[in-house]
Amino acid sequence: MQQGQREAVAERVARDWGLELPEPFFVFAEFLDALDPEARRALGDIGLSPCGITDLFRDPAAPPRDGLDARVHGRYYRDPPEFLTFLHGGSDGLHFGLWYDDGRTCAGVASYRTLDGGGIDRTARTPLEAVRAVLERCWRDLDDDPSDDEETAAHRTRLGLLRRALTGFGTADRTETGLAHAQAYDLAAPPADHDRVTTLDGGGALVAGDTVDDRPPHNAADEYRFATHMYAVLDNAEALRARHTEALRRCASGDPAEALVLGRDLHWASGGDAHREALAAELLVAAYRALDRPALGGVAAAHHRHRALPRVEVLVPGPA
Repeated sequence: MQQGQREAVAERVARDWGLELPEPFFVFAEFLDALDPEARRALGDIGLSPCGITDLFRDPAAPPRDGLDARVHGRYYRDPPEFLTFLHGGSDGLHFGLWYDDGRTCAGVASYRTLDGGGIDRTARTPLEAVRAVLERCWRDLDDDPSDDEETAAHRTRLGLLRRALTGFGTADRTETGLAHAQAYDLAAPPADHDRVTTLDGGGALVAGDTVDDRPPHNAADEYRFATHMYAVLDNAEALRARHTEALRRCASGDPAEALVLGRDLHWASGGDAHREALAAELLVAAYRALDRPALGGVAAAHHRHRALPRVEVLVPGPA
C-alpha cells in the first residue's frame, strides 16, 4: 500500500464519515496486500472477505450509486451508527466493523451475525485479532475432525500459511492455536465496563447519566432478563410512547443517556417496523447532538433514510 493511497482513504473517511481510521486498520490493509495466492485462498476458505470501508483501497474516490449516501456503504440493517463495516465473515451474515462510540476515534472491533439471534461481540481489539480468532476457530474444527484425507491436509496447510502471514503483521505474541487460542482470548467473560451502559444489541453505549431503568454497566447485566424486560417495553405501545417522551425530555434538559440507550435498543429491535425505525432515528440524532458526536448523528440520519436498501454495496469503484 502506497503512502498516497493510505492518505487518500483516510481523507475520504474523515471527510464523508467524520471518523479517524486507526493505525491497526492500515496494518490490516497491508496484511491483505501481502498475501500470496495460497494464503489468500485460505482467507476465503474460512469465509473472510474484505468489504465495506476496505473497498476504498481499490478506489478512494469511488462515488455512491443511484444518489445514495456514501455513509451507508456496507451498513447492514441492524448496524448501530458506531459500527463501520470492513470485513465480511461468510456464514449467517457475520461481519466485522471498526467501533466508534466516542464519535471520532476507534475503540476496537465489533462483530455480529445479521441472520442470527446473537448480539454484538467486541472481544477483538484490532482487525488482525478478529481474523486470527476466526482462523483459530477453524483450526479447532480441523483438530476435531477425524478425517485425514488429502483435502483436509491441504486445507490445514493453507491455514498454516495464512497464520504465518498474519503473525508477520500482528498477534505473534499469541502462541496458542485452535481451542487453546479460543480459551485464552475469546471465551473468558469480559469484565464490567463502567464507562458504558448496557444496551439490547450487546455493544454497550458510551455515556454518563441516568437511565429510566438504572441500567447496569456494559457486561454486568443478566442478558436474558434485560432483553426480556426491554422487549416487553418495546412491544407495549403506551409504555414505549412514555419512554420516548421521557428520553427526549431528559436529553433536552442536558442528560442524553436515556435517549442514546433507548435509541440504540429501538434501532436494534426495529425489525422492519417503520414506527420503531423513526423513533430510533429521532432519539439517536438528538442524543448524538447533545453528546457532540455529529459524525454518528449523520450516520444515524443517513441510515434511517436508506434502511430498506436490498443490498449494502453502495460505492461504485473504478476499474482495478
